Amino acid sequence: MNGCSDKNVLEELIRLLELEKIEINIFRGESQDLGFGSVFGGQVIGQALSAASRTVDSSLHAHSLHGYFMRAGDATNPIVYTVDRIRDGKSFATRRVLAVQHGRAIFSLSASFQIIEQGHEHQDAMPDIEGPEGIESELEMARRFSDRIPSEILDKLTCKKPIEIRVVNPINPFEPKAMLPEKYVWFRAIDKIPDDTATHQYMLAYASDFHLVGTALYPHGKTFWSSDMQVASLDHSIWFHREFQMDDWLLYVMKSPNAARARGLSIGSIYTRNGVLVATVAQEGLMRHLKK
Repeated sequence: MNGCSDKNVLEELIRLLELEKIEINIFRGESQDLGFGSVFGGQVIGQALSAASRTVDSSLHAHSLHGYFMRAGDATNPIVYTVDRIRDGKSFATRRVLAVQHGRAIFSLSASFQIIEQGHEHQDAMPDIEGPEGIESELEMARRFSDRIPSEILDKLTCKKPIEIRVVNPINPFEPKAMLPEKYVWFRAIDKIPDDTATHQYMLAYASDFHLVGTALYPHGKTFWSSDMQVASLDHSIWFHREFQMDDWLLYVMKSPNAARARGLSIGSIYTRNGVLVATVAQEGLMRHLKK
């Protein structure tokens, strides 16, 4: 999955996240190179959740996951996922997943699954945010800045993407200015995907890693492109609240309440177009200032 392709990029992503079963509780996933120099964190989160989902009864759905990134992944080699079936109860099941590459752990995940139950409900209201109509997509922005993108990653950033992303309040990646640590992003799969809860959940897990660390960089006038910064995801958590469709627009509301000790914390709320809160995300990322 490197460079531009004439294939259906959404089908390629779904296959990437579905994994190959190579033994009981052991799965293998191919890697993709998005131009980051290493495996995209969302890929590992999505694949690990996919591996865990393959080991639980279809009546149970993920309600939370917590993961830690330990090493950068090699985008040129596959990743092996081993699943530990911690517990299978009547209402809940718990799984632990270890992602291994070149004989070393690169990511660990704990995930909990629950049957669908009814109970009391409340939620935060969705903020009044414009779009998604009329908002420039990330792909359109990348093509607009194509003359400033290094040639070795130009194709990867300007090719068709399986997830369309539209940032309501983007920052100029090459001339960043300090902004409030808040970001609003519309996103969806570019076409219909299988009507299966697990597929929609691990697709959302994949997409949830975009922009969180970048939100924590906003008030400091920095981006992933800043040559004096080392930026990476450290940990990642998701709570799934309600059903959703990844092939319909979702609004990702991100805020960073804190940055300290070379780490930035970001919290995200994901809503449907009609204001239903479907997931909450939290992530801490490395924001290390490099001394020259």
